Amino acid sequence: MHDPATPDPHPAPGRAGGQPPDDDLDGAADHEVAVELVGQVIAWYSQRILAARRAGATPQTLNELIAQRLECVQDRDRLDTADAQETARLAALYAARLKELQNPGS
Repeated sequence: MHDPATPDPHPAPGRAGGQPPDDDLDGAADHEVAVELVGQVIAWYSQRILAARRAGATPQTLNELIAQRLECVQDRDRLDTADAQETARLAALYAARLKELQNPGS
């Protein structure tokens, strides 16, 4: 078994130590942040949908919440193929949206 604390004895060709370039690491981190933010907004909508159903909300209210959640799911799926610029845009959009949802009226 390979000890992760030691360098890979068989690094990938063209990459020292088998590590991806720093740009790849930054991009992966940005992608993960964006996915996490979108996921938190999806979770917020999921909780609101459940609460609305339990409270006997109108079909219109439920449909609006479901549509908003679906939009978030589509954005999360879009992140799979998004370039760095689109990933950054979605991360900023969802960071602001999450803040607004968690602190309405702020």
